[in-house]
Amino acid sequence: MLVNLNDMLPAAANAGHAVACFNVFGNEEVVAVLAAAESLGRGVIIACNKDMASHMGVVGFAGMVRGLAAAASVPVCVHLDHCYEEETVFAALRAGFTSVMFDGSQLTLEDNIARTARVALVAHAFGASIEGEIGSVPYTEGRDHIRSELTEPSDALAFSQRSGVDAMAISVGNVHRLQTSTSEIDFERVAQIAALTDLPLVIHGSTGIREADLLRLKKLRVAKFNVGTTMRMTFARSLRASLDADLAQFDRLVLMKPVLAALQAEGARVMEVLG
Repeated sequence: MLVNLNDMLPAAANAGHAVACFNVFGNEEVVAVLAAAESLGRGVIIACNKDMASHMGVVGFAGMVRGLAAAASVPVCVHLDHCYEEETVFAALRAGFTSVMFDGSQLTLEDNIARTARVALVAHAFGASIEGEIGSVPYTEGRDHIRSELTEPSDALAFSQRSGVDAMAISVGNVHRLQTSTSEIDFERVAQIAALTDLPLVIHGSTGIREADLLRLKKLRVAKFNVGTTMRMTFARSLRASLDADLAQFDRLVLMKPVLAALQAEGARVMEVLG
């Protein structure tokens, strides 16, 4: 069933558990993630990142995901990840996304609040939820223009009160696209932010965070964890193994069968940690 973040995150934040948000890059990942969610009876968020939005467009992505999400037996949120342009956010809302992220993290605090608040009005008019970011979560590769800036608790308070967002992404030592769990999380900063707002908090770059730290974070109102890199690595490794196992095989559905199984297993593992 289709839902938005408000149907999932407040209860999770208040109960000390979290919902996994998977960036997906094709039908196989959508099918595998939904199968994992249904096998565990867990709600899940399926997200379209900037690369995927550029590759197939938000209309194409919505067409690929919405029907499967609506037919699922568990709550599914179709979410637009980091987006810096209002026009793309509005196109995603028209296409049927149930949630969007307007990322004003590269703006000044006042501009971030003002532009996010305008987008929030539109998102809410569509019945969708909106996520914003305060501070700036860096990338290991692929986004050289994105700065690294820890979230100031006072800025988080102002943003939470004035931006109209339903969930707030924070920068506390987490890093996008890390392939190893080497992030050093500033838990004191997280606790300070959590004490100042009732908003569900969001952590991006979850692959780079140790499992023990994920467990600590979800007790501090972090209710949404974005997951991408571990699924991309699982896809590539399992596909290479499938191709190598039978060099004469050209049937895509046969080749993808073990890939789907691997993706479902990894998705379920992540959900078990966060749930």
